[in-house]
Amino acid sequence: MQATPDTVVTLSWHLTDAQDEPIADDEEGTDFYVGGADLLPVITQDLLGKRVGESGQLQIEPHDAFGDYDPELLRVEERRLFPDVLEPGLQFEQLPAGCASAAPGTLFTVTDIADNKVILDGNHPLAGMALRVRYTILDIREPDPDEREAQSAHLDDVDSGMFFTGTPRGSA
Repeated sequence: MQATPDTVVTLSWHLTDAQDEPIADDEEGTDFYVGGADLLPVITQDLLGKRVGESGQLQIEPHDAFGDYDPELLRVEERRLFPDVLEPGLQFEQLPAGCASAAPGTLFTVTDIADNKVILDGNHPLAGMALRVRYTILDIREPDPDEREAQSAHLDDVDSGMFFTGTPRGSA
């Protein structure tokens, strides 16, 4: 069987920055729906036609990955607008009332809390970075009906992979 749109591939993968500093990996394998929301288009293109046991290696520039870093997506908001329990790393799909407006679907991550201010970043954590991906195809299969409907192999954990397309979903 070959990797084609509407198949699920299990990949053993390594993700690094352009200087080969590790970002994430999964030797055991992660399932990805080919042609849906799980993979960056450049990775999907590289997979097409490959079979179990075949590998790929890509250098992905920011415009083909998670975009350039946008300083307009940084926010400084008043601490009093946020819940009592707040720490760096927490994410907000919707900012509390009183905060500056944001585009729908922007996920903000708390990066710092100081002097009664909260620093938020709406960029994907990998925005602005050139990435290197190495992968090996461990398995290829037909998607189950739920995966096909969702066009994703990540029905329970939308963040189990590092290759998601579009706006970030969940923590990255």
